[in-house]
Amino acid sequence: MIRFEEEIKKFKPCAELSEVEDVIYKYETKDIIDVLNEMIEELKEEKSAHE
Repeated sequence: MIRFEEEIKKFKPCAELSEVEDVIYKYETKDIIDVLNEMIEELKEEKSAHE
């Protein structure tokens, strides 16, 4: 049997949609293009350092 009073005490509301959007947009992920660009830049720096 469900005890509503106990369940209500355990209830935690989920985050508001705007809060969730802020977290998602602030989290910066790198895609493969970003990784490849970083690798190319590092190789260019290494090459210019050896010249």
